[in-house]
Amino acid sequence: MTPQQIAQRLGEKFGSAVTQSLPDDKHPRVHTTAEHWRQIAEFLKFDGELAFDFLACLTAVDYVADNKLCLVADLISMTHHHEFAVKVYMDRDHPTLPSVSDLWPAADWHEREAYDMMGILFENHPDFRRILLPEDWQGHPLRKDYEFPREYHGIPGSYEMDWKQKADYPA
Repeated sequence: MTPQQIAQRLGEKFGSAVTQSLPDDKHPRVHTTAEHWRQIAEFLKFDGELAFDFLACLTAVDYVADNKLCLVADLISMTHHHEFAVKVYMDRDHPTLPSVSDLWPAADWHEREAYDMMGILFENHPDFRRILLPEDWQGHPLRKDYEFPREYHGIPGSYEMDWKQKADYPA
C-alpha cells in the first residue's frame, strides 16, 4: 500500500482520532493522541492489508513551547513491503502511554529509553525501569528544559575551564 492508502485507511477506521494526516511528507505519517495510541497500534499490527510486523524505531520529541511530548513510531510491513509512521502527542506534564511491547518486542528497550531520556511512562510494560541511567537519576536529559547536574554522587557532571589560560591547550 502507498502512504496515501495507509493514511486513508486509518482515517476511515479512526476518524477524528487521527488528528493530522501527512502521507505526502518526507516522513509519511499520521498524528494521534495518547488515548488512541493502543487501538491504532493494534490495528496497524493485525489488519491483514497493513500487517506492520516490524517496529523499526520508537523515539520521542519534546515540543516544550506547546507543552507536549510526542512519541514517534516508525513501522515496516515485511509482508507487504511498506513503511509508515505514527506520531502520538501527549501532555508534557503527565506523559503516559500504554506499552506496545507485547505487539512489537523491540518496543521493550525503546520504551525504556523514551522513559529514561524524556520521561514518558508506559503502562503495562513488562520490565519498566531505566535503561541508560542509574535508577536514582533525577530528571530526563533529552527534555529541552533539562538542567544537567553539577555532580552525581560526587562525580563532576560537567567540567569547565578557561581554555585560553591553560598552557597545555593552544589558544
